[in-house]
Amino acid sequence: MRVVHIGKYYWPYQRGIETYLKTLSEGLKTRCDLTVIVSNEGRETVEETINGVRVIRLKRAFKLAGTDFLFSLPGKLKELKPDIVHVHLPNPWAETAWKLAGRPGRLFVSFHSDIIRQKFLLKIYAPFHRAFLKQAEKIIVATPNHIEYSPFLSQLPPEKLAVVHYGLRKNEYASPSEKLVEEFKGKYSPYVFSVGQLVYYKGFDVLIKALAETQELNLLIAGVGPLMEPLKKQAAELGLAKRVVFLGHIPQEELLAAYHGCEFFVLPSTVRSEAFGLVQLEAFLAGKAVVSTDLKSGVPYVNRDGVTGIVVPPGDEKALSGAMRSLHGDPELRSALGAAGYRRALQDFSAEDMVEKTYRLYKGEKI
Repeated sequence: MRVVHIGKYYWPYQRGIETYLKTLSEGLKTRCDLTVIVSNEGRETVEETINGVRVIRLKRAFKLAGTDFLFSLPGKLKELKPDIVHVHLPNPWAETAWKLAGRPGRLFVSFHSDIIRQKFLLKIYAPFHRAFLKQAEKIIVATPNHIEYSPFLSQLPPEKLAVVHYGLRKNEYASPSEKLVEEFKGKYSPYVFSVGQLVYYKGFDVLIKALAETQELNLLIAGVGPLMEPLKKQAAELGLAKRVVFLGHIPQEELLAAYHGCEFFVLPSTVRSEAFGLVQLEAFLAGKAVVSTDLKSGVPYVNRDGVTGIVVPPGDEKALSGAMRSLHGDPELRSALGAAGYRRALQDFSAEDMVEKTYRLYKGEKI
């Protein structure tokens, strides 16, 4: 079975969708003839093999409204003659390229998120988007919330939709070097941890405001993005320059150490663009409780309020600071929530289950 996945980027990009695509691809590579096509930010097309997965990074003509335009994509699809094309959305150019290529193969879609920010352009594109989704054999989502809150998916027949939880491989998130964990603790404890691109919808500005309401906690933020300097300025203006540490992009081993050394993890996102929050699973596998927000997305489906963590209203720094103070002051609660999160990650969000269910869908089986 020749399968082509079309995504935006691929590892070593470490955002949630890229982690999902890497994990899924590495699980499928022994079951089918798999090729992953993504964008290369450089001016050349690059073909490589990463952990046994064939990856083609097509040169990008230009980027507009968050979409990479890869003019060679339709031709590459024709050349590969796939039995299945699996498109990862949102990605309007991938939808267009599949049509320009003559609609090759059976169409599968991983619907990671609606288009949220480009509202005006979405009004223009919506009819084409709906037509594309109707042509898919199956549309795969990570949680039932993705269907309920999407104006596109909620209108489709249930039999066209399939819920397949994202999953992570436990061994990749096992405890790192104890020495490195102790270094993080010794340098920053007591600290809370957060990870993500420094962009508008992640809510790091709200998290920094919430930190100002606490007295003892430090905050470590891993990630890069256009809001790095504004967030540093905000922290300084609130007198938190020494308590808020921006780690930037850090190696995987240090990332794991930061997870394992923190008191708990915070995902403060404020907009539905945060559709799942794979970092919540990473925190669960480190045995950590999670504070997240009650978005109309998959985020609160993953982190269950009072079970694996605390869920607060998005954009509410007082509620967020209250949750942080509660967990900081109650080590037994932190431990119980973290243990429940670890069990939930193993039982409900395993990489093996995600791969198996996806492959069964390719074969036309029910899951």
